[in-house]
Amino acid sequence: MLKGLDPLLNADVLYALRAMGHGDDLIIADTNFPSDSVARDTVLGHVLRIDRPAAEVVRAVLSVYPIDTFVDDAAARMEVVDEPDTILPVMDEVQGEVTAAGGPAMMSIERFAFYDRSRQAYAVIQTGERRFYGCFALRKGVVPPDGS
Repeated sequence: MLKGLDPLLNADVLYALRAMGHGDDLIIADTNFPSDSVARDTVLGHVLRIDRPAAEVVRAVLSVYPIDTFVDDAAARMEVVDEPDTILPVMDEVQGEVTAAGGPAMMSIERFAFYDRSRQAYAVIQTGERRFYGCFALRKGVVPPDGS
């Protein structure tokens, strides 16, 4: 354990978050997402795990991870098939965490386009989220010189 860090952030996750650079994508996925096979195509090359609900994982990650403020697609969610405007409770909860961290409204990404974006990501964290469509992409921003 380390002081000041959310205990959900294990050593493997902290390593990946620290290694990522500005513009790299992080995928936070539910238990149904093909995380292992998709993660094999990412920069990191293997899946990370935090076995908690998606919103808890996003809160922990955003406690140390800045969201990009230079692009329109810095926060995204997998959209419900054939219902791009539907916002499920898991999506609303994660949006609340993104908003609390100063992030933008999440854009929706069609399911297969989300898979494509995920394969281009730096890393995939598979969560313990069991609700459908608990899959999110967060693009890393910068930490200013003052560290805030």
